[in-house]
Amino acid sequence: MMERALLVTIKLRADKDSRAIEDIAAELEELVASSGVEVADNIICSLDKPTPNLLVGKGKAQEIALFSQEQGVDTVIFSYDLSGTQQRNLEEVIGIKTIDRTQLILDIFARHAKSPEGKMQVELAQLQYLLPRLIGKGIILSRLGGGIGTRGPGEQKLEVDRRHIRRKIDKLKSDLGDVSSHRSTMRQRRKENAIPTVALVGYTNAGKSTLLNALTDAGQIVSDSLFTTLDPLSKNLILPNGENIVISDTVGFLQDLPHHLIEAFKATLEEVLESDLLIHVLDITHPCLHQHYKAVLEVLEKLTVNKKPVIIALNKADLLEDKGFLKGLKEDFADSIVISAKTKENLSSLLKKIQDNFSGRMARVEILLPHSSVGMLDLFYRQGRVEEIKYLQKGIKIKLSLPKIIYSKLLHNKEIKIIS
Repeated sequence: MMERALLVTIKLRADKDSRAIEDIAAELEELVASSGVEVADNIICSLDKPTPNLLVGKGKAQEIALFSQEQGVDTVIFSYDLSGTQQRNLEEVIGIKTIDRTQLILDIFARHAKSPEGKMQVELAQLQYLLPRLIGKGIILSRLGGGIGTRGPGEQKLEVDRRHIRRKIDKLKSDLGDVSSHRSTMRQRRKENAIPTVALVGYTNAGKSTLLNALTDAGQIVSDSLFTTLDPLSKNLILPNGENIVISDTVGFLQDLPHHLIEAFKATLEEVLESDLLIHVLDITHPCLHQHYKAVLEVLEKLTVNKKPVIIALNKADLLEDKGFLKGLKEDFADSIVISAKTKENLSSLLKKIQDNFSGRMARVEILLPHSSVGMLDLFYRQGRVEEIKYLQKGIKIKLSLPKIIYSKLLHNKEIKIIS
C-alpha cells in the first residue's frame, strides 16, 4: 500500500526565495512524487516569521493533526527545514512521522544512489543532518517501520552515542577522500594527454542525462523525476574536427540546496570544479525557468566555479508550443543555443559551439614519423584528427590536427621530422 503524505508549504514573507508560494508547493509535490509517495493534500502557509517551538502556530499544527487523522495520512512533510525541537514538538502534536524538505531530498538520494560512492555520500549527508537533531527518545529516534525519510543509515544506527556517529562521519569522509584521490589521478592523466573536459550542470530534471545519452550513447538512466542522477558519469566525445574531449553528467541542483548536501557531494561535483567548460542545461518549458537559472548560478558560486566559460543550452524545444517564446529567451540568455536532447534537434550546433570554445588548443601540422615510432599513430587518432596518411619508404607522412600541448612535445622528439 502506497504511503500517503500531507504536504505543508511554508513561505516566509521576508524570504529571499523569489518564487511564488504556488511554485514552491509545486516543486515540493514533484519531490514527493519522485520518492514514490501519494500526496493527500498540500496546505499552504504564509508566515511573518517561524515560531521557535512548532514553526507554525499551535492552531495550525492542530489543524494539520486533525486533517491527518481524518485522511489516513502516514507522514507530514514540511517545505521548510525544521529544527530538532520543532520536529519533536510537531510529532507530539500531530502524532505521526513528520519530516522536512531536506530529509525528503535525502530520501530521494538514498533511493537513487547505486554505486558504493553514491551510497557513502548519501549516508554522510544523512548523518551530518541528523547528528544535531538527536534529541530525546520520541518518534524521531524510534522510527523502525520504514517509509519515506528512513532510508539510508537507519534509525537503529542512530540509537548510539554521538561519538560513534562522529567516528562514522570521519570514516565516510576519509573513504570519500580516497575516491576523490582516484578521480584526481584520472583527471591528471587527462591533462597530461591534453584532453579537454566538459561538465553538464543544471537544475534537477533539466535533461542533462538525456543530453549526455544523445551526444555519446552513454546509456545513462533517464526519468521524468527529480535527482535521477547521483553517480557521476564521464564519457568520451569526438568533436566534428576530430578532437577528443571528456563530457560528464553531474547531480542536479535545486533552489536552496542545503550547504551540507553540497559539501557531502563534493567528490561528485569535482568534475564541475576541474572542468574546462560548463554546459548549463535549462528546461525552457518550466514556469520557474529564470529562478532555476539563478539557483544554479548560486550553487556554482558556492563551488567557486562561476568564472568558468559556460554554454547555455535551452533544452526541451520539442515540447514548446509557442515558438515565439524563444525570441524573448534568446534575449534573456545571450549567446545561448536552443536544443532538444530528446529529438537531437540542433545538437550539431551545440557540438560546433563546444568545438569553437577549444579551437585555440589545436595545431595543424605535417610530420614525417619513422616506422619505428608507428605506435604513436594510436595517440594521433585518439587525441587529434588525421587528415592524410602516406606510408613511404623513409617513414610515415601524416597531415593532422593535434592539441598544442602534444604538438609541443613532438618538437622535442628528435626522431620526428616536422615538415610544416
